[in-house]
Amino acid sequence: MIRRVNEDDGKGIAEIYNEYVLNSTASFEMQPVSEKEMKDRISAIGSRYPYWVCEIDNAVVGYCYARPWKERAAYNKTLETTVYLSPRYQGKGIGRLLMSKLIEECAKRRDHVLIACITAENEASRMFHSKLGFKQVSLFESVGIKFGCELDVADYELQLKSVLK
Repeated sequence: MIRRVNEDDGKGIAEIYNEYVLNSTASFEMQPVSEKEMKDRISAIGSRYPYWVCEIDNAVVGYCYARPWKERAAYNKTLETTVYLSPRYQGKGIGRLLMSKLIEECAKRRDHVLIACITAENEASRMFHSKLGFKQVSLFESVGIKFGCELDVADYELQLKSVLK
């Protein structure tokens, strides 16, 4: 079931996210996020922007949201997307369902562009976003260091006017 996020989802979302923080380069955070911090993030983002969770058997197994890409007013219709799934639920189409819902909602809101910032070595995420219509528009070399590795970051964008046609 895909539904809007609420603060009670903080624990489940933190558990999913912290798996990536601790064990992957998908997130550039270095320390796990507490349940309280995640609830604060949910409140700040979910009150103004689309934020969805997928729940199976009363447990959050994935989530996605959009938030401002940059702070300046001229960017107010450009949003950055985030999507994470519990590793146990990858490859089951949940990410596509979540992101399709997010894209649809952003298009309805008349947002203009969605941007996904992806660690360049994350080929699965790059392919996933490409299949959703995102196109690579940049590559920043060695902008992050995690686990002793220099990491490149690729930005992918989706022009929402193409979704509305």
